Amino acid sequence: MSEYFKHDPAVFAVDKYYQIMMPCEKACLFFVKVGDKVYYDESNGIMCSRNTIHKVKVPAADLDRAKEYTVCIRPIIKRKAYFSKTRSVVERVYEFYPVPESNVRAYHIADAHSNVEEPIRAAEAFGTIDFLILNGDVIEDSSDPTKFMNIYEICSRLTGGAKPTIFSRGNHDLRGNYAEKFCDYTPTHLGNTYYSFRIGNIWGILLDCGEDKTDDHAEYGWTVACHCFRERQTDFLKEIIENKEKEYASEGVKHRLVISHNAFVHRYSPPFDIEQDIFAEWSRLLRENVKPDVMICGHAHELNVYYPENTEWNTNGSLCPVVIGSKIKKDKPVYFAGCGYVFGDEKIEIVFTDSNGETVRTEELPLAR
Repeated sequence: MSEYFKHDPAVFAVDKYYQIMMPCEKACLFFVKVGDKVYYDESNGIMCSRNTIHKVKVPAADLDRAKEYTVCIRPIIKRKAYFSKTRSVVERVYEFYPVPESNVRAYHIADAHSNVEEPIRAAEAFGTIDFLILNGDVIEDSSDPTKFMNIYEICSRLTGGAKPTIFSRGNHDLRGNYAEKFCDYTPTHLGNTYYSFRIGNIWGILLDCGEDKTDDHAEYGWTVACHCFRERQTDFLKEIIENKEKEYASEGVKHRLVISHNAFVHRYSPPFDIEQDIFAEWSRLLRENVKPDVMICGHAHELNVYYPENTEWNTNGSLCPVVIGSKIKKDKPVYFAGCGYVFGDEKIEIVFTDSNGETVRTEELPLAR
């Protein structure tokens, strides 16, 4: 049954749920058991069998309590209008480890650009993790659906289906014939690639900057409409603030994160100096209301920490410490470096590690609140 369990499932944290997603190369029906409840990959009561990636949504609190789930696959022989033929259900039980309440360890990978082994080695150099952050451009582009398997291979090898993953889209993910189908292969909330999440005592918000140049740039050939997409996120951010008691101000939250592939607090040089009004508004809303501990980014292919007092860099409005935590050199051999985090009660430890198994450097961020 390797065609159904080529990779372990990925458990994505989205809103107040986990989205358990798993690639299957042959037609099958997919459901998940958590305790005495069953969650189906279904569309308005119709079990899905044609999906390349199967997805079920499970309340996070239920899976955190159960600490295990069972993946159930029923292979399809032939789906017909009447008397479809299927095989017996195949089950596999996975342990699940909820994010602990203190000294939480996470690893951040962005800009892997379809490389798998090097980001995994960099993460392994950091050591054991409680959750994984995949923050955009994990694949080079969305021209071929097989590229999405890189996402699931990284998740499988670093979490084993037993720990949560936070997933954010990058600008390269918007490119290619399957970019419009990206949400079929990755987690979303109500079809959106921006959302909040809660794992343990950590609350976070994902904001998706979309492409990195204006919509009418020749590179895109009129295939993007990111300006209105960003405007919708401004409204989303205001809704989060209006409902803060159920979000970042809810009981037990100790850490507040902003995750974005692109560090929108920084104004890049032309032609990347886009959406200054919108990005400044996002920065203001977050700074004045959410007051995050750290902003976690990639995109720039560097390893750096930028502090709020660095106004020359924070040109769209200082917010909080911004960590750019991914660096790649595509020469042979490929070099990759990512960023480990340890969320403590009084500080956040930053650990940059690379595909050579080395610790590049460390830094400590004191908690402002």
